Amino acid sequence: MSIWKNGVPQPQDLTHYETPTLVEHLGIEVIDATENSLTARMPVDGRTVQPHGRLHGGASVALAETVGSIAANLTLDSNEQVGVGLEINANHIRPVMSGYVYAKATPEALGRTTQIWSIRIVDEDGRLVCISRFTVAVIPAKRA
Repeated sequence: MSIWKNGVPQPQDLTHYETPTLVEHLGIEVIDATENSLTARMPVDGRTVQPHGRLHGGASVALAETVGSIAANLTLDSNEQVGVGLEINANHIRPVMSGYVYAKATPEALGRTTQIWSIRIVDEDGRLVCISRFTVAVIPAKRA
C-alpha cells in the first residue's frame, strides 16, 4: 500500500521542489519513487566537496533533508498541512571523491504531528556513505 497522498509520484513531476533553491545549486534531483520510498541523487563535485576533495558532510545532510522533506510533504494534503524539518542527525561512514551519491528516504513513523524518516546515502557501488534520521513537524499549511 502506498504512503503517498496522491499515489506514487513520478520523479519528473517533482522538479518544482528543485528550483530555484539550494537543491538546484547542489544538483540534487529526485530519481525514483516506490510505494514507500523516495530516492534522490547528488553529484560529488566542486559544489559538494570539502577542501580535501571529499564529499562534505554538510552536503550529505542537505541531501538527506531534501529527500526527507520532499517525501514527507508528498504524504500530506498540501492544502491542509506542511511538513517542516524539526531535527536531523547524520553519521558519516565513508568518503566519496567523485561520481554521485544516492539518498533513499523511508518512513519510520508517519504520525499526525510528527514524522520520522530514515535516509541511507550510498555511493555508486552501493556502499553506505551516510545514515541519517530526520524528524519532521507537521504543521497547518496556513502557518507555513
